[in-house]
Amino acid sequence: MVENAVVARPADTAGRQRPRWALFGMDNLTPARRGWLIAVVSLAVLLTVMGLLLIAGAWRDDHAIESRMGHADADVLSVAFDRTVVRFTTPDGSSHSPFNGVLYPQDLQAGQRVQVEYDTSHPDDLVRVAGRDYRLAFLPVGMMVGITWAVAAGLIWWLRRPRTPATT
Repeated sequence: MVENAVVARPADTAGRQRPRWALFGMDNLTPARRGWLIAVVSLAVLLTVMGLLLIAGAWRDDHAIESRMGHADADVLSVAFDRTVVRFTTPDGSSHSPFNGVLYPQDLQAGQRVQVEYDTSHPDDLVRVAGRDYRLAFLPVGMMVGITWAVAAGLIWWLRRPRTPATT
């Protein structure tokens, strides 16, 4: 039986304790490379989290629409990069044109007439093209996350590769 044993982290050859970066295999990196490596991984994680939040937000909007759903025919007024504006009339006779545009506007063109689904309690806020939902966000978000991690993996490999001394 061992009594009064002291457990310590492994020491390097000089007798000093190994730095905490050794745990991740980053003890042989210069501080600049270590900083860049942390920045690359942090940015990739941030973009991944943002993509997941985008999907979660689309699901939440769809859930709000489905809980108090109304249907209408809408005219597509304009199509731009940042939003597609539609105008529709609710059963009470009032005309609505959501300021932020319609959700899931793929393949719409100005002058087109489409079916929309909207939240009856907020018809000027939550409107989507009928039959479309949050699952349309999976492909673009998945591609963004995949490309982000592919670029990050290349940068991580480049930053962690052994440095060769310059020859003179």
